[in-house]
Amino acid sequence: MALLVLGLAIFIAMHSIRAVAAPWREAQIERFGMPAWRGFFALFSLLGLFFIVRGYGLARRYPVPIWLPPSGMVHVTALLTAIAFVMIVAACIPGNHIKRALGQPFMCGVALWAFAHLLANGTLHAIVLFAALLVWALLKLRADRRRDREAGVVYAQGTLARDALVVVIGLIAWDLFAFWLHGMLIGVHPLG
Repeated sequence: MALLVLGLAIFIAMHSIRAVAAPWREAQIERFGMPAWRGFFALFSLLGLFFIVRGYGLARRYPVPIWLPPSGMVHVTALLTAIAFVMIVAACIPGNHIKRALGQPFMCGVALWAFAHLLANGTLHAIVLFAALLVWALLKLRADRRRDREAGVVYAQGTLARDALVVVIGLIAWDLFAFWLHGMLIGVHPLG
């Protein structure tokens, strides 16, 4: 569990620098240059992610049950994660109504994904992982929205064609992950 917590701390800290220490971040970029900053960011983000994955895998060997989710919760989680995938894709494709409505659809998607996984997982290590990511995503979402307001950011009008593209790509990505990659990468086949 310690490795999981360390990984979460590193990953969340790296992804929170802009929100909590923007002047320091800018000073480092000015001092070392953007390529060096991106390398530093990528290295520590990947290190945190490696520790999260490794720590989670180790913790799964000796699970500590906290609560038993109802059997049907897997279907609720599947629906919510499908919506989360669509939100995450909306962040990457400009000119869609979802991005205009949510402002920060990526962080909204991460928050929904984490919440959905909390519904279907009752072990201590799962609760630590998904609760930490949920709290981080909600705090980062709040900070990003405040930054957008202060900067006067206005997102482009959406089109139905872009909305359709977002939904199709999001659902295909969700399908591939839910039915194939989740089992291959995580060792759990959530939908059988």
